[in-house]
Amino acid sequence: MQTAAVKLYSLAYREGKTYWMALLFIVGNIALPQLCHTVRMGGPTWLPIYFFTLIGAYKYGWRVGLLTALASPLLNTALFGMPAPETLPVILSKSVLLAVFAGFTARRYRKVSIGLMMAVVLAYQMVGTGVEWALTGSLYEAMQDFRLGVPGMLLQIFGGWALIKGILRK
Repeated sequence: MQTAAVKLYSLAYREGKTYWMALLFIVGNIALPQLCHTVRMGGPTWLPIYFFTLIGAYKYGWRVGLLTALASPLLNTALFGMPAPETLPVILSKSVLLAVFAGFTARRYRKVSIGLMMAVVLAYQMVGTGVEWALTGSLYEAMQDFRLGVPGMLLQIFGGWALIKGILRK
């Protein structure tokens, strides 16, 4: 597996940088879904609402990830009606799981690799699928990300790894 040495942080809520970084990732999580929704099934295929949550939580810690995970879907719904309000409990659950898994993994292993990114994405998706099944009562609905969202998961794994390893290396 490819491994890259990068500087990873665990910012605290008392630090101003926590909120600035979260704001940056929230803006990304607002812009990317808008871009993806220009194509048919872009949201369910590319899972864009999670991308910058993963990067923020992995690079800057679970607190930045959690702020991004909560604010992004709520702001997107308020501003654009997407995700639909009835899907918010599931999306918020998966977003929070992603922030926790990414922040924990980065802190525990102190490196970024494709294997670690894959583990984070599969962990939040598998647990999130269980949560979605419990909330909706439909296994078919809960499996949507695995049926349609594989391109989005691959984007999270490889795109997230490349962004953290390359652009956000310091």
